[in-house]
Amino acid sequence: MKRINRVRVFMLCVTMIFVACSDDYFDVNTPSNTATVEELRMQDLMAPVMHSTLEGQRSAELSFGNYVQNFVTTGGGAAGQTSASGLWSQVYLYVLPNLEVVKDKAAETGANHIDAVADILIAANIGIATDTWDNIPYSDASGGPDNNFPTFDTQESIYTEVFSLLDGAIAKLNGADDSGFELGSSDLIYGGDVDKWLRAAYSLKARYQLHLVNKGVVSPSDVLATVENGFTSNDDNFAMYYDEKNINPWYSAEILARSTGNLSNDIASQLVSSMNGDYYPFQDGLVDIDPRLPLFAENDDEAEYKGFVSGGGGIAPDGTDANARFRADGFYTSIDSPLMLITYAEVLFIKAEAAFLANGGTTTSVGSNTEAYTAYMEGIAASMDMYGVDGTDYMADGAVGVGESSLSLHHIMKEKYIHNFLNPETFVDYRRYDFSDDVFTGLEIRSEEESADTEFPGQWFRRANYPSTELNRNEANVLENQEEPVVPVWWDQ
Repeated sequence: MKRINRVRVFMLCVTMIFVACSDDYFDVNTPSNTATVEELRMQDLMAPVMHSTLEGQRSAELSFGNYVQNFVTTGGGAAGQTSASGLWSQVYLYVLPNLEVVKDKAAETGANHIDAVADILIAANIGIATDTWDNIPYSDASGGPDNNFPTFDTQESIYTEVFSLLDGAIAKLNGADDSGFELGSSDLIYGGDVDKWLRAAYSLKARYQLHLVNKGVVSPSDVLATVENGFTSNDDNFAMYYDEKNINPWYSAEILARSTGNLSNDIASQLVSSMNGDYYPFQDGLVDIDPRLPLFAENDDEAEYKGFVSGGGGIAPDGTDANARFRADGFYTSIDSPLMLITYAEVLFIKAEAAFLANGGTTTSVGSNTEAYTAYMEGIAASMDMYGVDGTDYMADGAVGVGESSLSLHHIMKEKYIHNFLNPETFVDYRRYDFSDDVFTGLEIRSEEESADTEFPGQWFRRANYPSTELNRNEANVLENQEEPVVPVWWDQ
């Protein structure tokens, strides 16, 4: 995959980000080394906004990755309730206020394409926010000190806004922009490539449409129509890479922390057992493990990869000691690794799922059509290509290359789960299918032996609590919308 190493731009802009935020959110003196809002260009604000967007995704995954059993806390611990406060801060302090300034400047200058990118970023941020908390402040959230008690919009209305923003962005990107303003190197994702932003808008729209299929609001055919305009290769992946000066946060939190004796996470058995032949025994003797597994985990050079049972106190599924930990130089845990929002392979798995459902497929049905199976296999191939491994033997094995007549939903969702390692979108997938082990083979709820939860044993978490900072500041509106963390969000009901 082509790497876009432009994180240094963020470091140049980091002192500027507080200016746009301070006018709307902080009634404090402006630091002496910052520019005023009037002095800032749109481009100056976009780099830190993109950085915060990806950091917000990671903040959500810190909790949700444990929920979906990508990883466990040190020694097998299962996470309890979360407020996902890091995501809240990124969205409401660093993203939305700055994008409001960008949109004002874009309107003044006729910079339609920059305005469209701003809309895509707003959609991505309020999308993950509503999937995390359900109802959230949005339409009433930009008043700053003049409105410290914003009301909350329903998730249904937020989804309507997400689609409106993405449709508007698509129209703008398909239209002309004669303003002379371009993002250029301030675009940490696509380097100012308008066509890639257009495909990103369609891809995100397909993702959010898929969320509503089981709700009955969107049809699988609607998703298929949208996804045809989405990503066309791994070059389109919505990814931001780090470098040796600005190091990847997973590398810092997992590899550096572990090497210095600090707490870190271990790899969960749900992921490992989906990749080492436990849940899907390889049939043809060509492969022993999924070739992507060594890019995610290391196992102290033992013969087998054994993941940690969630809440199991350090044991593997067979009762022996688990050994799978984040790889020191892994795909996501190297100094210069990327953070990703959405990828070409995910788009293909979206297409595969939608085609499977459009063909009448259910959570337990077997067999589908050529469109679903082709997208499934192409998704695996795109994933292998993205991770830089040879997937030929893996895809040829009878456990993976099952053929149209034997394709089931669990095959598609297993591959999407593996590909989307460390992506909070998996928490949406688990909830959409009610944590079903028909869809997510082998899935079992966390054990209570080493679980941080004492209030909701035997129940899956389905949302985050609102952060205490918002509760303290906006108590009445928070309490009106707060539900217990095991209550489904709107689209999950």
